[in-house]
Amino acid sequence: MSIFNETLTSLHEGLVNKEFSSVELTQAAFKRIAETDGKVEAFLALNEEGALKQAQAADEKGYADGNILNGIPLGIKDNIVTEGVTTTAASRMLGDFMPIYDATVVTKLKEAGAVNVGKLNMDEFAMGGSTENSYYKKTKNAWDLTKVPGGSSGGSAAAVASGEVVASLGSDTGGSIRQPAAFNGIVGMKPTYGRVSRYGLIAFASSLDQIGPMTRNVTDNALLLEAISGYDKRDSTSLNMEVPKFSANLNGKVAGMKIALPKEYFQDGVSAEIQEAVRKAAAQFEEMGATVEEVSMPTLAYGIPAYYIIASSEASSNLQRFDGVRYGYRAENVNSLEELYIKSRSEGFGMEVKRRIMLGSFSLSAGFYDAYFKKAGQVRTLIKRDFANIFAGYDLILGPTTTTTAFGIGEKNDDPLAMYMDDLLTVTINLAGVPAISVPGGFAADGMPIGIQLIGNYFEEAKIYQAAFALEQANDYLDQHPNL
Repeated sequence: MSIFNETLTSLHEGLVNKEFSSVELTQAAFKRIAETDGKVEAFLALNEEGALKQAQAADEKGYADGNILNGIPLGIKDNIVTEGVTTTAASRMLGDFMPIYDATVVTKLKEAGAVNVGKLNMDEFAMGGSTENSYYKKTKNAWDLTKVPGGSSGGSAAAVASGEVVASLGSDTGGSIRQPAAFNGIVGMKPTYGRVSRYGLIAFASSLDQIGPMTRNVTDNALLLEAISGYDKRDSTSLNMEVPKFSANLNGKVAGMKIALPKEYFQDGVSAEIQEAVRKAAAQFEEMGATVEEVSMPTLAYGIPAYYIIASSEASSNLQRFDGVRYGYRAENVNSLEELYIKSRSEGFGMEVKRRIMLGSFSLSAGFYDAYFKKAGQVRTLIKRDFANIFAGYDLILGPTTTTTAFGIGEKNDDPLAMYMDDLLTVTINLAGVPAISVPGGFAADGMPIGIQLIGNYFEEAKIYQAAFALEQANDYLDQHPNL
């Protein structure tokens, strides 16, 4: 059997009808990984023995309870800790780290009966937008193996796009779920900050990080978010509120919705093909009865500098713990404690991580804190105000996910500023803490996928899913697959 064209719902129905077992399904996933991962390189570690045990337990329990994730093979980004399965954050610093506990999202997936087939590649410590910053390997885009899959959740996106798993978990600090989802022609949701517990997520920027689902279609995405959402007392930023049935209103109806279209999304830096795809989506929403109006978001231009100051400052603080003493990589042949710190961190961290630690340390240093970090915090408040002003009169914001389609491997390695600017359309969402989704929006002339972004107000993921599902049903993008 093959899971390439399947969904969570179709696989669940197959398990309920005893067309196949979870063990057979899991074996099929590993077979697909063996066939394709030598090309795509999405996985860092496979959990074959543990996954087959989980699958057998699901089969023995049976599928009468209707839990749609029971017995389904999934992949987990490698910065989400998994008991007994290596978790490296794609860094040499954590090359031999074997967690002794599960992240809350992993616990929730286990309780739902999901099967963890392995850990997925990423940019080191989630710092990057191409998955080229992994210490271990460079993941490829399933649609064109010469192009990047995006990042930092590039492995999570490529594994779904290539049919190795039907769904995966990623993390999003400034677009790291949505951008690779757009590059790979899949669906990726960044939930409201606090909707999903961060307990067990290796921290990059704690006020921005959020775990979310990556799937081939909108329905699967909503179902997976239902499973991983909820209050967690171990995460001080977790929201103590009821988890809605995000999949309940996926009926294709958007009549009466008011959708904002910021004019700043249509600037010279955004490719003409992507602008055209967004305008096509806007026209489709209008045909379905929604109102689409142009608005202004003047703080968009300040998102990149504010984001990189705040994110890098938080990263420099969070990564202080990796000192070669308590855990993580330890340099050899050192003669003093200071030398141990310097050599362990110099050898254990990659170039991009060190670049951001330096930027963050500078922004937080005496004499520069007010000029940089404090000012970035003030800009963040203005960005939140922009979103609040728009959502006072509109249900959703429509726009592109990325400025271009996937670029070539190595194309931007020598220009980190160009790589940072690719985050223009995603970072403001994390700074504000609002939810946003990327859904397939067609293909460019070179055959590479285009992503459409829908942004909602706080806690309104259900409304986002409703509109995203309507857009998905109005097109046939899901019928097209990469040829591996």
